[in-house]
Amino acid sequence: MNEPTPYRRSAGQEVAAVEVHHPAPITPAHTAPLVPVQPVTIPAVASVVLPDGRVVTGYAMEPAKPEPVATKPAVSRTAVNIALGGIGFGAVCGGLFLLTAFITALTALITQLIILAAVIFGGWVAVQVFSASGHSGGNTFNIRKAVFKRNHFNG
Repeated sequence: MNEPTPYRRSAGQEVAAVEVHHPAPITPAHTAPLVPVQPVTIPAVASVVLPDGRVVTGYAMEPAKPEPVATKPAVSRTAVNIALGGIGFGAVCGGLFLLTAFITALTALITQLIILAAVIFGGWVAVQVFSASGHSGGNTFNIRKAVFKRNHFNG
């Protein structure tokens, strides 16, 4: 019963059906038919004699000229503008630093002048108040002895 078959399978084994898939052919895309365009002028026929004596005849072709490429600057304008802005900002900051230093010094000078004026003026006022001996001339009234009657001053 279990005798091998010519395909090396046992006698009781079944063979499954094999499905074969064939790829579908790709249809080419339909393109518009090419319409031959006649050149405006017929180019001149040129003949060239080779060193071994053969003559080659054909149309002269102009070499293909590449389209001009726009030249780019080595450094972009944006980078240049940013750099110049940074330099300008640095210059302004230095000037602002000097300006604040100048304002601080001027404020200190004005403060010292005000204090000096207050000391001098206060000293002058103190000398005027406390030195009664230097006063000469004029009338001196002793108000304590004066009598006021009916809005009249009798001195």
